[in-house]
Amino acid sequence: MVFSSSLFIFYFLPIFLIFYHFSKNVSYKNIVILLFSLLFYSWGAPYYVFVVVGFTIFDFYVVQFMHNQTNERRKRLLLMLSITTNLGLLAYFKYANFFVDNFNNLLMHIGFHAITWTKVVLPIGISFFTFQALTYSIDVYRKIHAPAKSVLQYLVFVTSFPQMIAGPIVRYTAVADQLPYREEKLDDKLIGVYRFCIGLAKKALIANVMAEQADAIFDGDLINLHAKEAWAGMLAYTFQIYFDFSGYSDMAIGLAKMMGFHFPENFNSPYISKNISEFWRRWHITLGNFMRDYLYIPLGGNRVKSKSRLFFNLWLVFILSGLWHGAAWNFVLWGAFHGLFLILDRLFLIKILNKLGSIFSILFTFIIVMFGWVIFRLEKMEDIVLYFKGLFNFETSSYESSMEFKTILVIAFLFAFIAVSPIGKKLVVFFYEKENYSLKANTLFMILSIVLLILSVSAITSSGFNPFIYFRF
Repeated sequence: MVFSSSLFIFYFLPIFLIFYHFSKNVSYKNIVILLFSLLFYSWGAPYYVFVVVGFTIFDFYVVQFMHNQTNERRKRLLLMLSITTNLGLLAYFKYANFFVDNFNNLLMHIGFHAITWTKVVLPIGISFFTFQALTYSIDVYRKIHAPAKSVLQYLVFVTSFPQMIAGPIVRYTAVADQLPYREEKLDDKLIGVYRFCIGLAKKALIANVMAEQADAIFDGDLINLHAKEAWAGMLAYTFQIYFDFSGYSDMAIGLAKMMGFHFPENFNSPYISKNISEFWRRWHITLGNFMRDYLYIPLGGNRVKSKSRLFFNLWLVFILSGLWHGAAWNFVLWGAFHGLFLILDRLFLIKILNKLGSIFSILFTFIIVMFGWVIFRLEKMEDIVLYFKGLFNFETSSYESSMEFKTILVIAFLFAFIAVSPIGKKLVVFFYEKENYSLKANTLFMILSIVLLILSVSAITSSGFNPFIYFRF
């Protein structure tokens, strides 16, 4: 089930909200969240829900046992058990096919027969909920927060439907105090509704239109690709992935607010970044923070003794970030591509870009990011090479895009870059960062939300094209 479906908007969400808000206390509300979350997950993966619940309960008791230990060695062993269990689950379901396929290719290359293997089906959302579980065991071990008081609270933390499938990656410490008690304010509920409608509009009115154009070009004839078509496809995918993922994050944050939870922000106008280092502080913020705090800093962070070690750590973190997205070599290459520009930033690139001014820096960074999305979008290396050739094939082309695509492309461009101007920045703060509004502003927001909801639902029901990119991760 996806947030931008008629089933979710007209049936699942209203029924959930009725049960949730008529529950008499937070314990009953948590039970309602858990039951509806399991139903939400079971809709797409009925068998894997038992795996998720079973491993989550096991992890809860391992961490509980670890927390009560006074022997430091035993504590470390129990932490390793929790980490190994979670990463083992991720490794088996997400990467087993990848490693076996590559091993078979190697065997056949040196003249041996391939081993037989039954393909493992990937449970949706596994990359997100395993990372959340890791924050729990590590933060409890570091004594940043005490463990959950009951297995129910821990199950709600890992499986709650707003974030379970595609994030944001919510750390345990971010919501630990909200699991046993949360103040539900009318302002939060209203802002939650507005945020959900804005996210839905981003997805249904912009990302879906961009997706149809991107799919037509990326899945088309890459051998005879010309620059006009290739750049249109690259722009379409660049805006599709941004409005798709940030729209989903908006909906997740909005749903959480309706329940009294406060999830972290996941995007901050990433396409106005002046360098790749800044881009990664604005794009998928919760993943970037996770990789920094749970991998980069334990590797030594910025305090290592040599620059070569620092650059190796940076590159390793981004290669693993790429691999986190998917078990394919193009994701590894995409991570290495971004890691390379982060190293270049540290060596000289930021200094040069600062001298060339904001407009050039933003344009340069945007083009680098777009090139990266080509690598991200195409799984086969030969297709990536063909696409880059197409970007610089300036022969005459008969390609013409539709008026709908051109119109939505302009709108996407305006919204993606609006924060580059002082007025646009104030608008972003007004829409995304305020915690309450006047009666007049609430009235305007409510009208805007209703209009966006009607337009979005109309687009969804008339199109039938509604995939979420990050569901596959």
